Amino acid sequence: MSAPTFVLASASPARRRLLESAGINPLVCQSDFDESLVESNDPMTLVNLLAQSKAQVVSKKFENCLILGCDSLLAMENQTFGKPQSPGEAIRRWQKMRGKSGQLLTGHALLDQRQDRWIVKCGITNVHFADVDDETITSYIDSGEPMACAGCFALEGKGGLLVEKIEGSHSNVIGLSLPLLRTMLQELGYQLAHFWS
Repeated sequence: MSAPTFVLASASPARRRLLESAGINPLVCQSDFDESLVESNDPMTLVNLLAQSKAQVVSKKFENCLILGCDSLLAMENQTFGKPQSPGEAIRRWQKMRGKSGQLLTGHALLDQRQDRWIVKCGITNVHFADVDDETITSYIDSGEPMACAGCFALEGKGGLLVEKIEGSHSNVIGLSLPLLRTMLQELGYQLAHFWS
């Protein structure tokens, strides 16, 4: 089966870079979905619903495409965290995170318009944060990097210095699990090589 056009329903540069590094050059279409419309006390349900909602919104602009929506959050101590709303919030969050572990969850919703099929899965990676001092936290927040990141850190940037180790998919923490995407594409009957340009 030939590969359809691959559409990424996200404006995330990190997700686009991950796909491009894996040989997939997606069309990028930001959903602008209002995330406040979706609620759930279960982190996995929440990220999956958000990912599916984003893909659904974008799907109205395309035909016969493969559309991927994603959403990430950090779950820690019975709380969930997305992008910080202010530098002060980011500092307080890092003061809670340091020396502890959390789960980075990324919902993946893949809509194959040609087959009229949805596959929705969640990638989960355990992240162990370094026990960093207040000065380091403030400097990291001042860099601006964590303000656009679920979990308030970018593993592929300066934030990588503040993580002791991860257990699970590295790319999932960046915003899109490449191993999970591979299995989803295979479930739909596609060969990976068909997407490589």
